[in-house]
Amino acid sequence: MEGLSERLQQIAEKLKILGLSVYEAQGFASLVYHGVANADVVADTANIPRTSAYKVMESLVEKGLAKYTEGRPRMFKPDDLTKIRSSLEAKLDELFLELRKLQEMLPSRGEPQLVYTIEGRESVMNKLTEMFNLSESEIYVSTPLAREIRTELAKAIDNAVKRGVDVVFVIPAGRKAPPGVRIFRREGLIATDVVSDKTRAMLASPELEACGYTDNPALAIHVYQFIHMIMEGLVEQKE
Repeated sequence: MEGLSERLQQIAEKLKILGLSVYEAQGFASLVYHGVANADVVADTANIPRTSAYKVMESLVEKGLAKYTEGRPRMFKPDDLTKIRSSLEAKLDELFLELRKLQEMLPSRGEPQLVYTIEGRESVMNKLTEMFNLSESEIYVSTPLAREIRTELAKAIDNAVKRGVDVVFVIPAGRKAPPGVRIFRREGLIATDVVSDKTRAMLASPELEACGYTDNPALAIHVYQFIHMIMEGLVEQKE
């Protein structure tokens, strides 16, 4: 019986995808197992309160998953599984047709290209700190201002490294990078470009007095590709 209970629980978990409550999913799985049963039997097999079982079974009837049997006492049985599957497939096809129509509207209106302008050095540095704090897997920084960023964002950078974030700095020769980061050397850098997890990006002015920031992945990926273009042919350096 223990094996049956575990099996019914596994099936009930999958049935939740149909929008069933926990009790409905457990009750329906139990009803399919029995074939025909009253609410009390379903309650015992499904491990749901007897006081809730009858309402659960009525709800399954209303949703087209179960039906009443004739005669007394009132019993329940699952509706034909092939019929249930066909009904669900039809609803799923209809849903994806509507989603497809919604998706096809995109080219006509364009994807939102949201870029926020941030002014003031302190505000720019605060946003850069936030990017380090939000990073989960990687953050790339291409900048000629290695000393300023290394000094003012030391704690945020160190925390990111400790979390296992892949922190990459592209900086000019002779500039010291923060400890624990990967370093690539490139001359001729003017602005500071940053991209985090391919979902957030910043393009800052040479002195970090202003920047454009976006959390639109479609835009962030362009900054990611730009930084990798800068890194092309470079070899990782050691401090």
